[in-house]
Amino acid sequence: MANITVWILGDQLLREHPALLAAEAQASRAQLRVLLVESEQRKQKLPYQRKKLVLLVSAMRHYAAELRAAGYCVDYRRAATMLDGLRAHVAEFQPTHIVTMAAADYSGRTFQQTRLASALNTPVTVLPNTQFLCGRFDPYPKPGKKVILENFYRAMRKHWGLLLDEHGEPVGGAWNFDRENRKPLPRSGLAIPPPLRFAPDAITQAVMTEVAALAQGVGRVDGFDLAVTRHDAEAAFDDFLRLRLHSFGPYEDAMSRRSAVLFHSLLSPYMNIGLLDPLAMARRVEQAYHDGLAPLASVEGFIRQIIGWREYIYWQYWQQMPGLLHANGWRHTRAMPQLFWDGATDMNCLKHVVTRVIESGYSHHIERLMVICNFCMLAGVDPAAVNAWFLSFYADAYEWVVAPNVIGMGLNADGGRTATKPYIASANYINKMSDYCTGCRFDPKMRSGEGACPFNLLYWNFLLEHEETLRANPRFGPAVLGLKHLAPGERSEIQRQAVRFLDDLPLYHLEQRRDEDGE
Repeated sequence: MANITVWILGDQLLREHPALLAAEAQASRAQLRVLLVESEQRKQKLPYQRKKLVLLVSAMRHYAAELRAAGYCVDYRRAATMLDGLRAHVAEFQPTHIVTMAAADYSGRTFQQTRLASALNTPVTVLPNTQFLCGRFDPYPKPGKKVILENFYRAMRKHWGLLLDEHGEPVGGAWNFDRENRKPLPRSGLAIPPPLRFAPDAITQAVMTEVAALAQGVGRVDGFDLAVTRHDAEAAFDDFLRLRLHSFGPYEDAMSRRSAVLFHSLLSPYMNIGLLDPLAMARRVEQAYHDGLAPLASVEGFIRQIIGWREYIYWQYWQQMPGLLHANGWRHTRAMPQLFWDGATDMNCLKHVVTRVIESGYSHHIERLMVICNFCMLAGVDPAAVNAWFLSFYADAYEWVVAPNVIGMGLNADGGRTATKPYIASANYINKMSDYCTGCRFDPKMRSGEGACPFNLLYWNFLLEHEETLRANPRFGPAVLGLKHLAPGERSEIQRQAVRFLDDLPLYHLEQRRDEDGE
């Protein structure tokens, strides 16, 4: 008689899990058992954002309850390590076979594919990961090919038939409406609807108590209000469609002290653990356009983030691993500044963004790229240190999305494989796209001198330090031409002030805990 275990990872809480479907094709529901393991080691590999841990653990426990209600026998284990939990399950239930879906991260998948069967002395089937559309269809299956995001996005649009007319051409006559989606937030007259919030139930409250007691972590569990069930995640998506999608496009690059979320969806934490399906989301957003509920630029912009950027980042991760984690093309070695751990800085932009991330585990993509990564790139921070910081602080952070987005795109440390130019900017960009500079003691228009914004000092210092390399980049070269406006004396003063600013930055050295079982 078959005795099959379906091992489901904590970030794979899918409605139709392929491992469950495969197991049910071989045996009756009564002949299989679902295993979920809550690893104490994994919770403390880094000092994680406490609200992320509450989300993940509570969602796992709710998912187990959902499976039990559907008639599955579920073994939910809390163990010191993932391998301990797996071994204890095998010892108790003696499965004849284990079926699982490939992990989204490199170390987890490597462990599943190379060590799991021998460690458990049990046959293991590792199925392809279907949480990502490029796991179901790879537009560029040949390894080593250099692919830019725009071409990847168009290939995905064509394959999945999104926003195409009857001739297979892009609706509206263009593939990309990004130029229409770069407006700063108006000073007044625009109401910003808050995202839907969810009161913690008894399961979540118990998890909050446990997470609050952990020895290390970022932020507090107090105020946790994220969705932890599929039903509530879908309600959050509905709320975005009704109230924020319409204005999402024009203001997706805007930053403001008034709101952290603005018109963004705040749905990535749910997508990244399997509570929401990216293709289903893209199709519903497309339907919103056809129903006249949102303009094309907003709809295309959202779909580009879901099936373009998100999928491209995951694809790049698997193209570049395992070397991506150690990529450091600019040879930056500075530790992460202390201000990223406590928000203690006179720079208003960084103070607001970092403080919000500490409190909530969230900031939107432009603040991640053009405030945090921009500063770290200009300051010469070690990419591995920035990567670890993002993994610690964000509620939606997992290695597959953080490493290529931070090391590749944000810090341009992978030799230009993810992004063709470094995303660096002076204070002028932040002043244009936000209200952070208002009331700041630093002047965003001063390149040097007393009161000059550190973003300006670091930006011009970076251009001076890497002038030859940057001039050779066809996408960035024109920006270097601005150096001709700097007199020799100002060049020296910028470099002197930048060095002094960086030397005076208190630093924080983060240690990661090692594991032995793919965690």
